Amino acid sequence: MVAAAVRRILGDLTGHSHRTTVALLTDQLNATVKGVDLAADLAAGHLSPADARTAMGAVEHEGDRHRAALVAELSASLTTPIDREDLYRFSRSVDDVLDNLRDLVRETDLFGMPGDPADLTALDAVREGLLALRDAVAVLPADPRRVQDGALAARKAAGRVRREYQTAVAALFRKELGPRSLSRRELLRRLDVIGLRLNDAAADLSDALLKRGH
Repeated sequence: MVAAAVRRILGDLTGHSHRTTVALLTDQLNATVKGVDLAADLAAGHLSPADARTAMGAVEHEGDRHRAALVAELSASLTTPIDREDLYRFSRSVDDVLDNLRDLVRETDLFGMPGDPADLTALDAVREGLLALRDAVAVLPADPRRVQDGALAARKAAGRVRREYQTAVAALFRKELGPRSLSRRELLRRLDVIGLRLNDAAADLSDALLKRGH
């Protein structure tokens, strides 16, 4: 136990723990990007709802595994790139993005609905926002300006998701409503929530830097 504690202290002093934390966050974001790519494949008709749902289960487990490893690392580390509570909150918001992508795919299957190509623009914005967050995490805490720029880019991407949602709902309501319209409305709402959770993740990262005085 003493040897393990010494190794942990040395890791903190040499920056190894910081690099591990950044790597685990990056892995979690990469799993979430896989989730949005699956949802996009469903929307484009490249995957059936049932096949997308099965594949999404594996991606969700991957994201959960990386998040669990991150939480363990945060609990053991003496120092972290930014406040450990803020890192935990950011990771939780990223997890919420993946959870809602999972629900979008699962509900599409449950409702007996096909993928809708109209969702691709919003899903592309989600992907762009996740990549911006991944790039921002990569420079924690060395380049606060680039981190803030990445967080801002992710928030702008989340705003585009909201606008796409609003446009799609307005178009839906101009048509005669029926059972499939109600199902479509629920799926659009799920897409909107994905954007909201992306915005939460960006805000968590930005707020963490402000607490450090950057």
